[in-house]
Order: sequence, then structure tokens, then C-alpha cells
Amino acid sequence: MTADRPRTLVLMRHAKAESTPSGPIGGDIGRRLTPTGHADAEAAGRWLAGVGCVPDHAVVSAAERTQQTWAAVAAGSGSSARAEVSRSMYGASADSILESLRLVPDAAEVVIFVGHNPDTEVLAGSLGDGAGPDEAEAGLAGGFPTATLAVYDVPTAWEDLTPGGVTVRHVHTARA
Repeated sequence: MTADRPRTLVLMRHAKAESTPSGPIGGDIGRRLTPTGHADAEAAGRWLAGVGCVPDHAVVSAAERTQQTWAAVAAGSGSSARAEVSRSMYGASADSILESLRLVPDAAEVVIFVGHNPDTEVLAGSLGDGAGPDEAEAGLAGGFPTATLAVYDVPTAWEDLTPGGVTVRHVHTARA
């Protein structure tokens, strides 16, 4: 199915997090952003707004650092989208993330997924059709450091999202 309007997908790895949890939630899932991480995530939001990609729907892992990343991205971009926080996206495989993105409401035009590596990077590398600008294609091959975003043009309905079916437009690592 072809989309009846342009759609954009943003895949993002969470911003820099502390090495051990200090918040009220214990374990890895409770790790919070560092001050640098907060600043980088807000810079990512400003960058998204600057390239015309303000999210209207967010799918976010239930980890504390991904939720904090999304909050800072939303603030930086001016997005008013409420996050769809999913416990199943914490430690999810690239295939599971893709399945979740296929369930995004049809009305969503700019969707952001905020998750973890290695699976966000694996999905980012598998989605593209190879037709993006050389700089963006090279960016996908350069790894996926914290606060990295990959922006794709999606020519189909969300339910029809497939590996190799979208075109990468930008790859950007946000730094404050």
C-alpha cells in the first residue's frame, strides 16, 4: 500500500546515560541520563525541528534513559506528542521494534522510536533501500553512538513498513 501522504520515521539511540543507576528504579532499566545526555537530547530535538521533522507520535522503551531522552527531544523540537512507553521495547530485537512500528496509528506522520543499541542500529541498517544521499548512507555505516538519529522517508502505510523499503534522508549524532 502506498501512503496517501508523506511519512517520516526517526530511529534514535538514547542519549548518554550514567554507568550505574542512581534513580528510584534499580538495575539497567533505571539508568538515567547524565547532564551531557540531557543537553545532547535537547540538541537532537532542535536539530529535528530544524530539518522539519517534529514528531507527532513517539514509541519509547520503558527504560528511564529512553524516557528522559524523549522528554528532552520533545522539549527541544517543540513536539507535543505523548510517548507510547513500551516495556517490550526494552531489550527488543530489531524485528520486534519493526513489528511495533507497524502498529503506529495511520494518522501519524512523523514517528520517532527511542531505544537502545545494538537493536536500534541493526534496524536502522536494515530499513534503507540504498537510495539515500551518500552522506546519509555513509552515516548508517559509521555506527550509532548515543544521541544518534536516522531519518527516513516512508512511502507506505506504517503497517507495510519493511526492511529495504524506506529511504534514509539524514543520519545525525546530536551534541550540545
